[in-house]
Amino acid sequence: MAPALPSVQLAAASGSLEYFGRDPWWLVLLKAVFCFAFLVLTVLIAIVWERKVVAWMQLRIGPNRHGPWGLLQSLADGIKLALKEDLVVAKADKVVYVLAPIVCAIPAFMSFAVIPFGPADNEVSIFGTRTPMQLTDLPVALLYILATASIGIYGIVLAGWSSGSTYPLLGGLRSSAQMISYEIAMGLSFAAVFIYSGSMSTSQIVSAQQPTWFAVLLPVSFIVYVIAMVGETNRAPFDLPEAEGELVGGFNTEYSSLKFAMFMLAEYVNMVTVSAVASTLFLGGWRAPWPISTFWAGANHGWWPMLWIVIKIQLLLFFFIWLRGTLPRLRYDQFMKLGWKVLIPVSLVWLVMVASVRALRNEGHGFGQVVLYVGAPVIAVLLLSLVWDAFRRKEPVKQFEPPAAFDPMAGGYPVPPLPGQQLPPVPRRRSRVPQAQPPAEPLQDALNGANQSEGS
Repeated sequence: MAPALPSVQLAAASGSLEYFGRDPWWLVLLKAVFCFAFLVLTVLIAIVWERKVVAWMQLRIGPNRHGPWGLLQSLADGIKLALKEDLVVAKADKVVYVLAPIVCAIPAFMSFAVIPFGPADNEVSIFGTRTPMQLTDLPVALLYILATASIGIYGIVLAGWSSGSTYPLLGGLRSSAQMISYEIAMGLSFAAVFIYSGSMSTSQIVSAQQPTWFAVLLPVSFIVYVIAMVGETNRAPFDLPEAEGELVGGFNTEYSSLKFAMFMLAEYVNMVTVSAVASTLFLGGWRAPWPISTFWAGANHGWWPMLWIVIKIQLLLFFFIWLRGTLPRLRYDQFMKLGWKVLIPVSLVWLVMVASVRALRNEGHGFGQVVLYVGAPVIAVLLLSLVWDAFRRKEPVKQFEPPAAFDPMAGGYPVPPLPGQQLPPVPRRRSRVPQAQPPAEPLQDALNGANQSEGS
């Protein structure tokens, strides 16, 4: 007799993809237009919201000219960018230069196709046709999201390469290195969700989060994904591919007009998409928060689920804005160290622990046995590391050595100094402007003259 499935897997198994793929063509088109319009409208709101919130944090007024309270500022910015001159660099690869913004923007919209706005059944009716509140769903929906996100990075890399300029190329290379490191951490945080839900389908993952959200069951995966999604979208404090102080704008330096606007649109659409993915995987998706769902039975039925997921997306967008207005930009070495030396090892260890816990629970072991089998090895490793750190041989302190002389033209062209090297002092000649002799004690002469006038 097979062992009984845990409650989480039963919830996931109850979900089904049988309701998808049955909509008429006009309803599929209507859903696609809705996803596009929802993303564009959310981007317009997010831009104004970001400028208002950051201005409030910095004790400024913010946009207040276009529309009531400046609410049409992002629309005015879009019109301004569309009317600007569209420049094309003479040394650029014209075809790739034009296609790069398109490659960057289109995958950002494609990822939103598998985000559920409501239950995966025919609970709502659109013009008399029963349909699920989702454009489509796949057995490997999250792999589809990872694939489209990876394609979007190619647009940034190609934009930097095709511009024919040094700083955009450096920005594109930074994006490729950034994508590699943070995609790994993001994929490992997804893997823990796969193990707990038993599915890669977004609708079934939401069904598996009843009654407890995965942000509570998998807190380390949630934290790793939140950090990785900020790095994935090139947002502050991880906006290294477009660091103005180092790269003069990064990969989009040579772009203007609508091409530049498409890069901005892709960035904000990616923010909305990763916020929706975080809501779907860890925050219960379209489900109402805990206090509301306890006393209101209809909160997760009808059109109400769309309200809950929109609120969760807006809260995560506020988190993006809060980070930008609070934290300074990291150095690039700090940024890569965080990805490779912190997030990836932590995700691997956490994934092994989650897999061990699920395997033990599926075999019928109790909570105490699971804690003993999983927690004891972790505590043993921590104790061994502490003992090793206490008794390891200390390296002798190196004597201070004066830095070697630095020749900035050693290779035939100017190079910056390495850490520990100093540039030689620049010889300066004396100024040729004759220096005027200062008057001899002018204050004392004035006092003497005043005393003589009083005595007379």
